[in-house]
Amino acid sequence: MTPGAGRGAQGLWRACAWIVGAFFTLAVFVQVNYPDAELWVVVYTIPATLTLRVGLNPLVTGNFIWKSVSAIHIFLCVLWAISLAYNLLLHKKQNLLHEEEGRKLFGPVIITAWLGLCHSSSKAPGGEEFSWPMLPQSLFSRLSPRSTYIYTRRCAPPGQLIARR
Repeated sequence: MTPGAGRGAQGLWRACAWIVGAFFTLAVFVQVNYPDAELWVVVYTIPATLTLRVGLNPLVTGNFIWKSVSAIHIFLCVLWAISLAYNLLLHKKQNLLHEEEGRKLFGPVIITAWLGLCHSSSKAPGGEEFSWPMLPQSLFSRLSPRSTYIYTRRCAPPGQLIARR
């Protein structure tokens, strides 16, 4: 790899960290209508702070304090996501997005995925280990007509399914 090749990847990694950090920061400020808003503010403030630190300095992910705080937060988010998913499975009456537990479930899952990615980036800060050429392929596999068709067939109410020809 040439010396200049890592700069672009590191710049892209920092930009992604700033965007996700802004997303988590925005999530902190929109928690006004939840009855347990104080809990959600803390849940989103921790990854917002950690992610914005990664945006400032990607090498911070190798710091013991950063790794400890993120590992504890990942562990708690996984436990919370498991409890929400279990509660959702027991009491599900509608679509996943129509249930409050289903909507709440996405927060800890997104936090866990992002902090896990940041946590593993200390081995190769700046995204050198991440397979950037695979990103379009992974996105296309989720947005392809086939997966969109499968998703709409599974999520559409029974009376609105399109008949096969």
